[in-house]
Amino acid sequence: MTEHDLDSPDEFTVGTVGPVGRRVFLLQCRQGDHLLTVKVEKQQVAVLASYLARIVQEVGRPGVLPAEVTFRADQEPAWVVGTIGVSYDDQRSRVVVVVEEVEGDEDTSVARISITLEQAAAFAVVATGLVEAGRPPCPLCGMPLDPSGHDCPRTNGHRPPRT
Repeated sequence: MTEHDLDSPDEFTVGTVGPVGRRVFLLQCRQGDHLLTVKVEKQQVAVLASYLARIVQEVGRPGVLPAEVTFRADQEPAWVVGTIGVSYDDQRSRVVVVVEEVEGDEDTSVARISITLEQAAAFAVVATGLVEAGRPPCPLCGMPLDPSGHDCPRTNGHRPPRT
């Protein structure tokens, strides 16, 4: 198992590569010279943003949010994320995000990232903007609507959903 322990990252962000409808979501964390880039699904980003925002709200108002965080679109992902876990460390006043590789072979990867409340709040803002900038969801099934059409499983393909 390959482990990445980023206990005091300089940056923690998310970004996309590619056009809307075919975007690839990438989670990035930089601590010193170490940059970790992993591929995540849009839904994982949305849930993580929502959860981080909830933690920030429950714990208390963060200080000044980090200035513009750099997303490096030229980085290839090290692996694809399967699961994401989040907890709050009261002693250190940090949010701990654990991302694990999709299980496949024996050498899976895991990263433990301890971020500040300010980094969590900034991530939630950026991530929510990225998710909302995508294709609108189908009102019937929730899947993204395509400009070229949408075969909604709720209608068995008989009629397009009205938007």
